[in-house]
Amino acid sequence: QLQLVESGGGLVQPGGSLRLSCAVSGFTPDYYHIGWFRQAPGKEHEGVSCISSSGGRTNYAESVKGRFTISRDSTKNTVYLQMSGLKPEDTGVYFCAAALIWSDASIWSTKAYDYWGQGTQVTVSS
Repeated sequence: QLQLVESGGGLVQPGGSLRLSCAVSGFTPDYYHIGWFRQAPGKEHEGVSCISSSGGRTNYAESVKGRFTISRDSTKNTVYLQMSGLKPEDTGVYFCAAALIWSDASIWSTKAYDYWGQGTQVTVSS
């Protein structure tokens, strides 16, 4: 069993920055790949970024490339999503999720992820 807790969301002006954290606890958290998803009102979950269990592989959605950076600190069992150059279309609830098994075809599929956090709200508005 794994528990994930997101934090760091808030209200920010366009062009601003936020750093989201995903604290992972439970059985062997280092074995899991971690993904960040977001959900805007009335829309489905959208994959934003993900990082492999070792931290050696990262992926980004085209919409956030060059603006978001994902990282993980295994000593703290925490995954971070540094977001800069925020735009109103980045608004949504951001979730982190953990997957034990990955493939190139599944990293953006919510079905690949076994455990989810409760989400943190990010609002980008002037």
